[in-house]
Amino acid sequence: MSPLDLLWLVFLLSSLQPVLQQRILAARRLRLLRKLEKLRGSRAINLIHRREQMSFLGIPFGGFIDIDDSEAVIRAIEMTGERVPIDMVLHTPGGLVLAAEQIAAALAAHPARVTVFVPHYALSGGTLIALAADSIVLAPSAVLGPIDPQLGEYPAASILDAVEKKDPNEVDDKTLILADISRKAQRQVHEFAATLLRRQLPDERADDLARTLSEGRWTHDFPISVELAQSLGLPVSADLPNEVRELMGLYPQPRGRRPSVEYIPVPYRAAPSSSEQPPAQAHR
Repeated sequence: MSPLDLLWLVFLLSSLQPVLQQRILAARRLRLLRKLEKLRGSRAINLIHRREQMSFLGIPFGGFIDIDDSEAVIRAIEMTGERVPIDMVLHTPGGLVLAAEQIAAALAAHPARVTVFVPHYALSGGTLIALAADSIVLAPSAVLGPIDPQLGEYPAASILDAVEKKDPNEVDDKTLILADISRKAQRQVHEFAATLLRRQLPDERADDLARTLSEGRWTHDFPISVELAQSLGLPVSADLPNEVRELMGLYPQPRGRRPSVEYIPVPYRAAPSSSEQPPAQAHR
């Protein structure tokens, strides 16, 4: 074999390696997903966004809930029998309100039990989807987030607040239009969330909770912990199955990027103290 042939072979193998690794990872994810389904007797659906996974010229894109996601999730739900529970593993920063509402409505309409598992975070539209579940299971440190609508780079609540503080004669037409859209967006999200929550809460309590989550009380990235979610009345627990944690490990960072977090990936248990050590045995 000539050096040129060897060079081409090395190039071919190096170009195929990422593809093969992705196929292996996909197969491992499907096996683990199937294991979760057998364990719980359910249909399991992943909705996991790793923003750093896709990039063009170093600029990340994708990684948000979009119409492609809603089409795929709804297709999976429609392929699930009415008596088959649905488990959704959700890891997302949010995304398009329309897509999130479509997914949430489809989950809410499923007759069997729906459980949403959140291993790390489900913010904004992700929280809206979680509200459609009969139960939400978070890791102890995982969080949900507010569902207040955003218009471009600004929260709808902040636009309305800014307009209210100004003299109407000093506000330009574009800002007034944004305020009108903000008011409509708040009302739409509040009404949709209240509809989801009424499935488990009295009407007045559901309406109050929907307003709390959508009115812009907090910043949009405010973390709603397990304890806070429970105090708000959401059906949240913190007993996340290990299979879900393992599944998240199969969505790694892209090759060539140095990880920002490193540790020895084995469980550690506390060593017994000196007082708990067994007495030394005498030897003859």
